[in-house]
Amino acid sequence: MVPFRHLGRSFLITLCAAVIALSPGASASAEVTATFDVWHWNVAGNKMHHGSTTNGMVARAVASILEDDRDLVAFNELCWGQYKAIQSALGSAGWPDDSTNYSRFATILGPTSGVCNGSEDFGNAIFSKQPLGPASRFTLPPDGTREQRNLLCAGLLTTPGARFCTTHITTSNVIADNGQKHNVNQLNFVLDQMEAYRAAGETVIIAGDFNAQPDYGRLNNWYSSSLSTAHNGNNTGHYRELDDNDPAQCLGYGEWTATGTPGDAPPCANAEPHAKIDLIFVRDDRIAGPYYGDSRPIPTACTGIPATPAYPAGSCSDHRMMTGTVPVLIG
Repeated sequence: MVPFRHLGRSFLITLCAAVIALSPGASASAEVTATFDVWHWNVAGNKMHHGSTTNGMVARAVASILEDDRDLVAFNELCWGQYKAIQSALGSAGWPDDSTNYSRFATILGPTSGVCNGSEDFGNAIFSKQPLGPASRFTLPPDGTREQRNLLCAGLLTTPGARFCTTHITTSNVIADNGQKHNVNQLNFVLDQMEAYRAAGETVIIAGDFNAQPDYGRLNNWYSSSLSTAHNGNNTGHYRELDDNDPAQCLGYGEWTATGTPGDAPPCANAEPHAKIDLIFVRDDRIAGPYYGDSRPIPTACTGIPATPAYPAGSCSDHRMMTGTVPVLIG
């Protein structure tokens, strides 16, 4: 896989816009192409780190973002103090284009005993090199717990018509009042909002912990009908996941992201028994060229993390980082 690099991205946007502007009959709504490098990590900020900002997780996350100069960043399971520490470190490093406007947070659970030291909000966050527009925070259908899971989105001010989102779907298979499982209700809610953005002419990239493997039936209405492999078929949707096209990593499924025992055995379990549940989706009609995704090894430099059957001592999360690069149509 050959990564797209940043030098070409700004030039490509400018070149496409210039060609369109010079074309006979070009309209104000003509499309341009932009390429984005995306990064996502469920950091288990409460479960494993108990809100700590100094045990290595924050430092490793920031270092990873800066190493490849990522454009769009999403976190799940983040404590408010960790969010502010990451915000401060990225700002001090000169990563954002606008040091006053590059991050948003959405609370899943307010200050609660036993969560994030009992004094902080717990939730999802997004960061962007480009300045962000107002955040849209959607509460997902309930799952019977005290958490109010959400979908967090914001537009990119330098690239009007582009939007970045994150979500963290429940694991609950309990049947809700409407006869559907809680996780299905939440997935359908998020999908409906993605489609509403598309109907409004926007291009959306969403990265998050979907708590569903790519071959699960509840993602069939997400994955594009153009994707049909031995490891992921029966799809009826319009979205491609950035790691669904790598023949070396369970083609159509992708590389694993979560430690522990999967709910169901992955389709390539003989080669890799762990599950992929962290996903980066883009609508298929917005993808403008070759794309790729990758799952990065979990850093093991975090202090105070004992070994478990699922991960070694020092692990900075029970999830891998998910990265991807995709050229998209805007307009």
